[in-house]
Amino acid sequence: MSRLYTAPDGQPRCGWAASAPDFLRYHDEEWGYPVGDDIRLFEKVCLESFQSGLSWRTILDKRENFRAAFAGFDFNKMAKFGAADVERLLQNKGIIRHRGKIEAVINNAARAQELVAEAGSLAAFFWSFEPRPENLPEPQTAATSPDSAALSKALKKRGWKFVGPTTAFAFMQAMGLINDHANGCICRKKAAEARKAFTVPRLEASGR
Repeated sequence: MSRLYTAPDGQPRCGWAASAPDFLRYHDEEWGYPVGDDIRLFEKVCLESFQSGLSWRTILDKRENFRAAFAGFDFNKMAKFGAADVERLLQNKGIIRHRGKIEAVINNAARAQELVAEAGSLAAFFWSFEPRPENLPEPQTAATSPDSAALSKALKKRGWKFVGPTTAFAFMQAMGLINDHANGCICRKKAAEARKAFTVPRLEASGR
């Protein structure tokens, strides 16, 4: 797929934004803009975990169903889910009914609580893995990076599941830890401006 396409408004966008009807809005309004909210960050980790082996279109189409099923991805609520909740979720046709992934994100909710206690917030921990500019790959040429591998390793060390380097990289792209909008995409400059206005959360304790 070309790295650029001309959207209906005549402006260039990342080529993948043309892949599905809902992608353009997601691309323009969400993808690549910096996020510092713990719930949104946790939601994205969970959705990327569910996407493993599937298309993002499948997950985006079901996102509201996921939110309803998983208590709005409030990890403090999800950490209380038990075996009965797993069975309930396995019967929910509106989400991806994969036992391993369901159990993984419930596990990760408890790990998220631990991480907040360790680092002060999920945002502070995740943003501590923001790549240095000189370490950034050419936009839309990579599926992993040394920084996503480091984030994946750090999460796995803390007991998180379904958070491999590719999942971590997709998370970093979407949450604005890197600006991976294609060169020439009108949102690349917008994402860069949003990053300049964004205050990077800082660790309260050494989390790395």
